[in-house]
Amino acid sequence: MPTVGTAERHVHRGKLPLLLSGSVQSAVMSLHPWRLRLLADLAALGTIRAVAAHENLSPSAVSQQLSVLERETRTQLLERTGRRVRLTTAGLILARRGREILDRMDAAEAELRGLGAEPAGRVTLAVFQSAVHALAVPVVSRIARAHPDIEVVVFELEPHDSMPALRRGDVDVIVTTTDFVGTELDPAVDLVPIGEDEIIMVLPPGHPAAAAETVDLATCADQRWAFDVAGSYMAQLATGLCRAAGFEPRIVCRLNNYLLTLQHVEAGLSVAMLPSLAIDPRFEVVTRPLRSPVSRRITAAVRRHSTARAAVAVVLDALRAA
Repeated sequence: MPTVGTAERHVHRGKLPLLLSGSVQSAVMSLHPWRLRLLADLAALGTIRAVAAHENLSPSAVSQQLSVLERETRTQLLERTGRRVRLTTAGLILARRGREILDRMDAAEAELRGLGAEPAGRVTLAVFQSAVHALAVPVVSRIARAHPDIEVVVFELEPHDSMPALRRGDVDVIVTTTDFVGTELDPAVDLVPIGEDEIIMVLPPGHPAAAAETVDLATCADQRWAFDVAGSYMAQLATGLCRAAGFEPRIVCRLNNYLLTLQHVEAGLSVAMLPSLAIDPRFEVVTRPLRSPVSRRITAAVRRHSTARAAVAVVLDALRAA
């Protein structure tokens, strides 16, 4: 089963006929799928150096292969200014179509391998931190029992990282939130709604704010706060909610692990805002809804043509039913 990785990334060795037509030429050209992958990576990553690191190649090797692709297509795909390159309009179109072609080839191979058999193969699933134990582990366990020939490999990726990884082809399916600022939608990506997750206040035992059924954020202006790392979805959301309540939060720690955040709050060192999925009953903390309710929409996302793979469809169905 083809997989997505770096040095071990599956490479289609054959050539794919592509018919390009125009006013002066209509010739059948042979395009190497691996070069299409490099072009798609360039569209996603932005620089030759980043593509080289992603594919475990030298920058000069990437440049050479993209030059070959331009000769194969008889089209200028890149604009070069010194050491910088950017995709032309034709390059952007071919990068988008190239990703679709690669997904279709993966799906075709998977269908051929699976004829007359149960769904099988490897599916890479990226989920944000709080969904690992609450969503991914139960889903993967059910799939393992019902479809033992499907191997689901789970990665922890936050929303600001998972959508770019999906577009690049690094993962097959992601669980994300479309509420994240900067996660623009992509017409080549299908979204599958899963549910909603409430954002709640997390307080130490005996905290005065725990006496009320809901928490008015404005009353927490003088509190010491535990936040997610800067730039993350939850850090941006919590900062925005505090500012909307009229204060700048006094942040005493930034942690990218919700279990550590719960431990920090449990010790009486801070308060926090967390998604309800992140709450672990092993910690002695008090949770309360916000007086003005806030929730995030949880969504699975997949590249449109990947859904033809039976194993990917099984994972999506399991996430829908979770």
